[in-house]
Amino acid sequence: MTDTTTRIENRTFRGAAEAGSPPLDALPGVLRGDPASQQVLEVERFDTADRRLAAAGIALAVHRGDGEQPHWRLDLPDTDHGEALRVPLAPDAPPVPEVPGELAELVRGVVRDGELRPAGQVRRVRTGTRLLGDEDRPLATVVHDHVTVATLGSSTEGAAWTEVQVRDTADPGLVDAAERLLGEAGLRPASSSAEAELDRLLRPAAPKRRRRAGGKRTRPGSAGDVLVAYLAEHVDRLAAEDLRARRGEPDSVHQLRVAARRLRSALQSYRRILDRERTEPIVEGLREFARALAPARDAEVLHARIRDGLAGLDPALLLGPVQAQVTRHYGRVEQETAAAALSTLDGDSYAGLRRDLDELLRRPPLAKRAARKARKELPAHVARAARRLDRAVAVAVDPAKPAEERDLAVHDARKAGKRLRYATEVARPAVGKDAKRFAKQMKGFQQALGEHQDTVVARHALRELAARCHESGENGFAFGLLHGRDEARALRIEEELPRLWADAWRPRTRRWLR
Repeated sequence: MTDTTTRIENRTFRGAAEAGSPPLDALPGVLRGDPASQQVLEVERFDTADRRLAAAGIALAVHRGDGEQPHWRLDLPDTDHGEALRVPLAPDAPPVPEVPGELAELVRGVVRDGELRPAGQVRRVRTGTRLLGDEDRPLATVVHDHVTVATLGSSTEGAAWTEVQVRDTADPGLVDAAERLLGEAGLRPASSSAEAELDRLLRPAAPKRRRRAGGKRTRPGSAGDVLVAYLAEHVDRLAAEDLRARRGEPDSVHQLRVAARRLRSALQSYRRILDRERTEPIVEGLREFARALAPARDAEVLHARIRDGLAGLDPALLLGPVQAQVTRHYGRVEQETAAAALSTLDGDSYAGLRRDLDELLRRPPLAKRAARKARKELPAHVARAARRLDRAVAVAVDPAKPAEERDLAVHDARKAGKRLRYATEVARPAVGKDAKRFAKQMKGFQQALGEHQDTVVARHALRELAARCHESGENGFAFGLLHGRDEARALRIEEELPRLWADAWRPRTRRWLR
């Protein structure tokens, strides 16, 4: 028969290290206790000397005991408990084992030039006792742990205590009686786990981000304060997407590039309140980083666009094995570009960029005017980005201009539109509804520019695929169809640009710019 008994959730009770477990065989219905052999369970955490993994919310540890094969375990932030990555520990591993290459690779963006070594330990000396009733019927299991938590390295901290759990029971009366007995013995419900306590001990104090302008500390709500908060948010986002990209998760490379663009745009749009001697090298580093990741992102987008385009055609128009050709071509391209993206993440330039960004937050390069009130200062910088977009659009929608000049202006308008979007994001916490309304009004126009650029890139790829068909004696008719559709779509967008711009560039939604 299937056991459908509902088990009561385990609760942990904690007391002084010298506390013993009370005589639970005196509980109602319990006739005797059946002790099990003692176990030792250990969790040995690895980190750099300055605790970079702990600061990033990452736990890398060797787990031993509890009846499991010793293994490495990597817990990344923003993942469920069950999604931790495990690698068996080699039977002949030395006392201080080497971190497996596949796990070291995932955290390399955080570790960078640091060395992973033992940083902390949770050690449990465990005794389990089964509580038996009539005819040795099992009623519950009491687990008694003597817990020691300690950091390792040049300086150490630690704590020790006793933990008791009542497990594997469906009798609420027994649980209530056991908990009363544990309370009388001085044990209280635990609010956190031993691993969480080790996290707390290992986690370094947040670095003091000195928001200064002209030698004076900026006030909350100043332009510099708002800008640094935005930069910090997207430096953290860059670090998070680095982890996702190393795991090969969908859209991670795109999000890495977006984080880099946001940082670069903020440093460029607000350069008048920054020390440009310090920020310009970072801007160039972010530009080169995004450029290096572009092939991987383009391959992902183009594959999906062309695959979906072919799927939407009438089957009668799919002449030849075009879908298989697309799969083969982009399968190879995506492998190559993904490898190149990982090489970029492992490169010295990227490691240097991450160090520069950390230093930028620790010691922000703010000029004197960064101390001005954000509500008054930031709109002027957004207005400058808006004027740049306005100039590009004026050429893009002017029928008197040559076609090549208009095409170039559309491309410039797309880039200027992104910079304006990100500049507005920086100002939004200080400006409020006006900035939010402006961003919403501009969204449709900016999306149209992005779609236009997608058609330009896709047409180039479709011509290449059609040429490959011709060279191999196959039929590239379907690629020509998609090319024609994208060309028509680009022309429609160009025709709609004046109207879209008029809708977006309304005086009432940009009155806050000055």
